[in-house]
Amino acid sequence: MALDISDETLWKSLREGNEWAFSSLFERYFCSMVNYGSSLMSHSNQVQDCVQDVFVDIWLYRQSLQDKVVVKAYLLSSVRKRIARLYEREHIFRQTASVDGLDFLLEFSIEEQLIHDEITASKVNHLNKLLNMLPARQKEALYLRYHQGLTVEQIAEALDINYQSANNLIYRGLQHLRTAWSGDLALLFLVLSRFI
Repeated sequence: MALDISDETLWKSLREGNEWAFSSLFERYFCSMVNYGSSLMSHSNQVQDCVQDVFVDIWLYRQSLQDKVVVKAYLLSSVRKRIARLYEREHIFRQTASVDGLDFLLEFSIEEQLIHDEITASKVNHLNKLLNMLPARQKEALYLRYHQGLTVEQIAEALDINYQSANNLIYRGLQHLRTAWSGDLALLFLVLSRFI
């Protein structure tokens, strides 16, 4: 069963031409990639096309893929780059290869199951507003860290920035939240880990 097989094993098998390994990775990460892509672009059909294009390229160029990658970070980074190229082609993006100008469109919304009483609801709604007021890059870095579970190194790779810049984005986002947040820090981190 594919759930028992590590990403590294599936990646190695994919590189060797194993179609089942390719399908397993597709099934494992398609939804995460679409969710992340949807935070960068509001056209769901185009996001799905970009994700599918990433997988097509992976299959076509499988023999030249790096053998040691963190699969999830690699796939999320590939979707981000594919969407940036799409913006470039459509002249919506400012004719640059950089993806720094992409807005992070995700609006944070805390799950209702976290809200047990009126006081907690008020705190969660306030925290939700604080998260949505963060600059786009900080929101994106926090999303990748706390929702996708990426390490700082993997976030740097996904955002195509250096390690220190990724660390700074996360730190500044958390610092802003801590400064503006007057509530329980445990609730802050619980919400961050489950924010969409």
